[in-house]
Formats: sequence, C-alpha cells, structure tokens
Amino acid sequence: MRKRRSLRALFTLLLAAPFVALAAPAQAASSSGVNDFSCRPSADHPRPVVLVHGTFGNAWDNWLVGAPYIASRGFCVFELDYGQEPNVPLFHGLAPVAQSAQQLSDYVNQVLSATGATQVDIVGHSQGGMMPRYYLKFLGGAAKVHTLVGLAPSNHGTTLDGIETLAANYYPGALSLVGTACPACADQVVGSPLLQSLNAGGDTLPGVHYTVIASRYDEVVTPYQSQFLSGTNVHNVLLQDLCITDLSEHVAIGTADKIALHEAVNALDPLHASPTDCWAAFS
Repeated sequence: MRKRRSLRALFTLLLAAPFVALAAPAQAASSSGVNDFSCRPSADHPRPVVLVHGTFGNAWDNWLVGAPYIASRGFCVFELDYGQEPNVPLFHGLAPVAQSAQQLSDYVNQVLSATGATQVDIVGHSQGGMMPRYYLKFLGGAAKVHTLVGLAPSNHGTTLDGIETLAANYYPGALSLVGTACPACADQVVGSPLLQSLNAGGDTLPGVHYTVIASRYDEVVTPYQSQFLSGTNVHNVLLQDLCITDLSEHVAIGTADKIALHEAVNALDPLHASPTDCWAAFS
C-alpha cells in the first residue's frame, strides 16, 4: 500500500509546467529565434542549447520564459518534446526514461547536423535535468554534450514528502494515471532500478560540466539536497543563496524564475558570467 501511495504521489514529479495539456505545437520555429534549424552558433556561443522539459510538461509550456530568455542572449535554442505515451496524448514525459533518452539522442544528432556544431549544451527541468544523464552515460552522449544544467533535477529520486497531499488537492483526476501510464514516474522513485543503474559508479562523467540549481522550497523532488551531484566539474547551487527572498518551488524554478535562468546562462557562458542576485529577476 505504501508503494502504491508513493507511485500515486509521483504524479506531481514534475508538474513541469503550469499550462500542462494546453500547449501549442512544441517544435515549430518561432519569432523568438527558438527552434530555428537555420541558426548558426556564433563564436561567442559556439554550442546550441537543447531545452528538456519535465514530466507531465511539454517543450512549449515549460520554456515559455526560458527559451526566449536564453535565445535573446545570442544562443541557438532548441526545445525537445519527448516521452509521449499513446494512451495519454495530452501529457508528455511519461515514457520510460531510457526510451526518452533515446529520443534526446536522436534530437541532439539532428541539432548538431543542422547547425554544424560538434557539441550541444543541455538545460533541463525536473526529469529533464536527470534524464540527459542517462543519455550521457549509456548512449554515448558524453562526447556530444559540453554542459548539463539541471533546474530541480530528480538526480537521486524523491521521497515525495507531502506530495500525495499536493496531488490530491490540485490534480485529483490524474492520480489514476500514475503507475499505469507513467513509467517515468516509477523510474524517479528513490532506489528505483533506473536510478541505481544511473548513479552506480559515480554521478558524473569526465569532460562534461554539470550545474544543478535547486530550491529549498521544492515540494516535489525531496529532500532538495538529493538533486545535487557529486564529482568533478560540478557546481551545485541553492537558489536562496543567490537571492534569499526567492520563494520559487519546483514548478516556478524551471518555468518562470529569471534568477535561476540567469545562473543557468552563467553556466552556459562562464567567460561572460555576471553575479546572480535578486536583481537578476528584473533583467
């Protein structure tokens, strides 16, 4: 019974966006410069940025703020939409993590071919910050990725402290989906076979630069310290250390928080980094 409750609670792992199921087509080119396969990386920003949404989200709604924010700073930006399950067409990111990682692999190859770049950077929210690590470790992605930035990533799973109550209060109709239609949810439970395999032998791989940005108010991937990575080339950041008044929780840190996005851009372009503080919310 306890395991069943945990699986149900996993529904919110990831409420990766507030506008779930109302999204427009996720990978159409836009006037913001996002998903433009004619984009050529500049000398200052030689690597395209691939954005990876979280569970129950999709590319369009998860990155309404983030995609134009990063693109406006001179990057070629692309949004992956992944993890569709045929019986749940309105929600994305539900498929097994290994299957979604293969979609990421295919998409990165497409971006590299179109742009002429040799590597990409990845910015992911929630599952989207953890799933790329499977691509790096098991699908040859480490040679093709320079930097991985995770916003509230489920790197070591979640204990789901209090999440069942949250899901029951705000998303009661979706509880029945979990466990039967969301393999990715089961993959993100602490101690799952997927996570044991992913984290065996260490969290990181040589040559890849990792940044994790977490919030102490995260109510989904709990405890928030489980999001952090250990290893070389790792920069773990607590959002409230950058701005003590930032109250963003799991959804906001990945969908709307410009302080988190400012720090993410610093990780993508450390040579031109500027201090991240509360004023970054107004930049």
